[in-house]
Amino acid sequence: MYMYMKEQRDLNRIKVMLVEKKRTSKWLAQQLDKDPATVSKWCNNHSQPTLEVLLQIAELLEVDYTELVRRPDFSEVDKAVNE
Repeated sequence: MYMYMKEQRDLNRIKVMLVEKKRTSKWLAQQLDKDPATVSKWCNNHSQPTLEVLLQIAELLEVDYTELVRRPDFSEVDKAVNE
């Protein structure tokens, strides 16, 4: 069951994309006019941005928004649920 909860929690790849684009969460917070603590929560998957904000992040990082979302591996979820 733990694996299912972890899979469900790690929904975005904002932190990964920031590293790939050589940007910081502080930079992103400034660009979005958001509190750095809020952006940090997004980067650590403790909370999630709205779809509107996710689209803004994608535009700022010059990536397709699908690059920012983690698609769950449903075989892992099924396996965890059935344990």
